[in-house]
Amino acid sequence: MPEQSPTSAPTPNGKTAMIIGAGPAGLMAAERLAGEGYAVTLYEGMPSAGRKFLMAGKSGLNITHSEDLETFLTRYGTARERLEPHLRKFGPAQIRDWCAGLGIETFVGSSGRVFPTAMKASPLLRAWLKRLDGLGCKIHYRHYWTGWNDAGQAVFKTPDSPTNGETTATADITILALGGGSWKRLGSDGKWMDILQNEGIKCTPFKPANCGFEVNWTDHLIDKCAGQPVKPVTLTCRTQTVRGEFVISKTGIEGSAVYAISATLRDQWLETGTATLTLDLAPDRTLEDVTARLAKPRGKNSMGNHLRKSLGLDATKTALIFEVTPRETLNDPAKLATAIKSLPIKITKPRPIDEAISTAGGVAWEELDETFQLIKRPGTYCLGEMVDWEAPTGGYLLSGCFVSSTLA
Repeated sequence: MPEQSPTSAPTPNGKTAMIIGAGPAGLMAAERLAGEGYAVTLYEGMPSAGRKFLMAGKSGLNITHSEDLETFLTRYGTARERLEPHLRKFGPAQIRDWCAGLGIETFVGSSGRVFPTAMKASPLLRAWLKRLDGLGCKIHYRHYWTGWNDAGQAVFKTPDSPTNGETTATADITILALGGGSWKRLGSDGKWMDILQNEGIKCTPFKPANCGFEVNWTDHLIDKCAGQPVKPVTLTCRTQTVRGEFVISKTGIEGSAVYAISATLRDQWLETGTATLTLDLAPDRTLEDVTARLAKPRGKNSMGNHLRKSLGLDATKTALIFEVTPRETLNDPAKLATAIKSLPIKITKPRPIDEAISTAGGVAWEELDETFQLIKRPGTYCLGEMVDWEAPTGGYLLSGCFVSSTLA
C-alpha cells in the first residue's frame, strides 16, 4: 500500500478558495487546493457531506473501473475530448492509489468494476474528511448557496446567521460543485441552474441518465414478475447493444443493463416520442439453434415447460415472451425463435428525473475554458455533475467527478 499522504496543513500560499458543494467533486477540489497551500472553506447546503456518495455506496461503492484506459475513455461519449486530458492525469489507476493513501484497500470485481474491500462508502468518506481537516479545510454545513449579491459576494441561506438567515463570503477563487438534478433529498436539487442562467451563462436542460423506463405491463405480468431479474440477456437500441441483466419493476424496467443503454433509449424517446428496446433472451444461442430446439415435438408439455426444457428459459423470460408475443407466433417455431432472439419492448417514457442515478445537462462546455473556469466569470470554476457530460454506471461517474483533482 502506498504511504498515506501527510495530513498536516501545507505552507500557506496566501490565497483563499471557496468551494460550494461537499460532494465528491467538491471534496477532491478541496484536497488538491489545500495541498497547494490555499486556505480552503467548503459550504454545503445539507447537514453533512457526501450524502449522494454515501447512498451510492449502500449497494457497494463502485469507485472506478479497471478496464484499459483507452476503452475507459470511450465511456464519456461527446464529452471525451474535454475530459480526456484530466482523466489521463487522474484516471482509474490513480484513483486506486488515492484510496490506498486513505487506508482504503480496493479490489476488482468479476465485471472489472473497482470497489473498496469493505464495499461501503462511509469508511472512505470518514478518512477523506479527516484528511481535509488535517489540511486545514473548514466546512460550513447548512449553508445553501443562493447566488451572488451586487458586490460579487457569494450569498448563503443558513440558520447559523444571526441576521436575516443569510451570510456572505468571498475568496480568490470559487469552485461550484453543486451536483446535477436528481435525488433532491440528498442535496442536488439543480436550482443553481437558474442562478447561472440569470448571469448569462448557458446551461443545457437536465435529462435523466442511468435511469429506469416505464412500460405498460399487464397486471398479470406485474403480479408474476415484479422485482424479478432477467438474465442473461442482451439489450439493443439503435446501434448500441449491451449484455447483462435488468429487473422488471411495477412501472417498467430498471437495473444495470438498462442504465448502460439508457442514454440511447432516452434520446430515441426524446427525438421521436417513442422508443423500443429489443431483447435477446437466448444470447448464447444462434437463431438456427433456437429454431431447431423449438421445432422438436413438445408432446404434452405446456409451452412454458417446452421453453424451459428446450432452451433453459426461466419463468420470468417465459412470462415476458407471453406478454408481448401474439398467440399465432407462439405456435410457429420459426417465428417464436425470432421473437426470443429479438423481443420488442415498447417504452412509454423514462422514469422521473429525480429517480435517476445521474443527470445529463448542466453548464454548457462552451461556457468553460480547459480548466473548467467560467469564461464569463473569471475565478469561478464548475466541476462534477453540474457540467454537461454523462457516463454510464460502472465507476465512470465518480471518475468523471474526480477530474477536479487536476484543477490545482
